[in-house]
Amino acid sequence: MVEPNLLHVPVLEWYDANARDLPWRAVDATPWGVLVSEIMLQQTPVVRVLPVWHEWMERWPTPKALAAEPPGEAVRHWGRLGYPRRALRLHACARAITEEHAGEVPSDHATLLALPGVGEYTAAAVASFAYGGRHAVLDTNVRRVFARAVGAEEYPPQATSAAERRLAEALLPELGAARWGVAVMELGALVCTARSPRCADCPIAHVCAWRLAGKPPHAGPARKGQTYAGTDRQCRGRLLAVLRAAHGPVPKEALDVVWDDAVQRERALDGLVADGLAEHLPDGTFRLPHG
Repeated sequence: MVEPNLLHVPVLEWYDANARDLPWRAVDATPWGVLVSEIMLQQTPVVRVLPVWHEWMERWPTPKALAAEPPGEAVRHWGRLGYPRRALRLHACARAITEEHAGEVPSDHATLLALPGVGEYTAAAVASFAYGGRHAVLDTNVRRVFARAVGAEEYPPQATSAAERRLAEALLPELGAARWGVAVMELGALVCTARSPRCADCPIAHVCAWRLAGKPPHAGPARKGQTYAGTDRQCRGRLLAVLRAAHGPVPKEALDVVWDDAVQRERALDGLVADGLAEHLPDGTFRLPHG
């Protein structure tokens, strides 16, 4: 394995010169702001998250503020970020923080992991970025950088492996682990990208195992882009947009007109209700969740 210091110094120097100015990285960013950003950024690019994050933080600057509202308001203000169940998880998380932790986002990794909707990555990210804890933060960008720079592989495995976790832990510096984590993440987001890595601009290109091996192509199955048009996801999004725009119950007829395929439409609507993103009222109307 490459000597960790050969990675630490150039990556951190590159980050100092090239890091994006993002509000959840500011010195006055709150742990709650970091947590909201991390959940919003899952499978969603920064450019789409920024305006929604700002709106959320203005409306709900603390977990207590969000917990006081019905979950449907979180879904409403999630807007078009996609994967709206994340809004429900954030709302449930806010209630748990308010009721069980006196409204303060926990700093302990294990305690964070016990919150609703908080997985291994998010717990490590909040403990590290909000509180400076020494944790390996493994998102898609970090995993790709390590796969290439150390493993000589174009892409990491589909699911995070134990070997990746061991490698990430071994590469953690004794001091400044949080800054190292966000620096590698930024390198993967801006330079060591999935489709068109800019190796000429990479601060560790001279020690990158994948580049030195001649950039062998990925040996696994081809990675396919996600389709959206015509899917249940698109149908659900159209239905949810009607519910978000309304400030009261919506008659079924208003939902029927947004999608022609009745079978798919009913399946998508049933799925929204089952996922807690919509409520089917006794009079046959639908609304965002109030419970």
